Amino acid sequence: MSYVSRFITERFEKSLFKGKVIILYGPRQVGKTTFIRQFAAKYPQMVYLNADIPEISTQLTPRSPERIKEFIGSTDFVVIDEAQKVADIGTTLKILADRYLQMQVVATGSSSFDLANGIVEPLTGRHIDFMLFPFLFEELQIIYTDQPTQIAMLPERILYGSYPEVIFPPLGQDRTSVIRRIAQDYSMKDILSFHQIRKADKLVLLLKSLAYQIGSEVSYNELANALGISRQTIEQYITILEQAFIIFRLEPYVRNKRMGLRRTRKIYFWDTGLRNALINNFEPLDVRPDKGALFENYIVSELKKKAQTKETWENFYFWRAYDGEEIDLLIEKDGKLQGFECKWKYKDEVIKKSPEAPLPYCSVISSENYFRFF
Repeated sequence: MSYVSRFITERFEKSLFKGKVIILYGPRQVGKTTFIRQFAAKYPQMVYLNADIPEISTQLTPRSPERIKEFIGSTDFVVIDEAQKVADIGTTLKILADRYLQMQVVATGSSSFDLANGIVEPLTGRHIDFMLFPFLFEELQIIYTDQPTQIAMLPERILYGSYPEVIFPPLGQDRTSVIRRIAQDYSMKDILSFHQIRKADKLVLLLKSLAYQIGSEVSYNELANALGISRQTIEQYITILEQAFIIFRLEPYVRNKRMGLRRTRKIYFWDTGLRNALINNFEPLDVRPDKGALFENYIVSELKKKAQTKETWENFYFWRAYDGEEIDLLIEKDGKLQGFECKWKYKDEVIKKSPEAPLPYCSVISSENYFRFF
């Protein structure tokens, strides 16, 4: 596999040995282990522990500082991969952070639900968080630099996504089989590992229902009626899907924030290839009725990945009026709004909106100019 420099690298390295535990979140197969191991040459004392191995996770459960240190060894740099597999991992990390001040501890996890709940209270004020996503457009742009190539590769990115093994498939494998394996073997493994899920078949049906509704407003009540489960269960499952880094929500933009709580949301997938694998559809874009929705999902997810990776502290919304007028994406930063419409083919650079809209004009992101917005 070719190496792609990740945008968090510089900020991550600057955070090392500053007296904080570093937490690296991200989906499975997104390259967290590869990212961590690139530091091995610079820090030969680094010890890597894979908590997916039961014998290792057992040794890392909370016990005396001396027992934990005896297991880790004399290193001052330890990486605990898949840290959510360690029972009460927050307490173990707190013991190491408090007792061994010169030690740099890095914990990675593919499930922020388990990992965050296990560390938030014990590590209050003691940790720095990073997120690693499937490749950002800008990360791949370093390799594919010219605009004609970027435009030509857009359908592939939308169809198959940007997971590292999809971009650089192992010898003898194609992108379709790789993303299907990620969807089935890795993503679902995280989701179904949550103990509170008693109806796994319903959660899978919900995930597929959401896949068919990208770009549209989602009603929890309608989903509950269609799947025969309660609205409360729908909300719980959607939260779990978010915490497993499969989907994310976009809230409606409303001037009265309390009114916004009663309205529908849009739900997108972090990776469009994963979405297509879930519904088993890799037909070419030019024959697909969901081409516009897929393009919108790709643009919104790329912009949101960029904002979270670079910590630009932006709020993402959509807007829709009762008469049907809408804005695909509103980004708010420091009290200022930018509006965007996602159109696969569109000749104009801007779209004029009605006086009722939050903005008089919105920028158009199309398949011909999308690279300008990243």
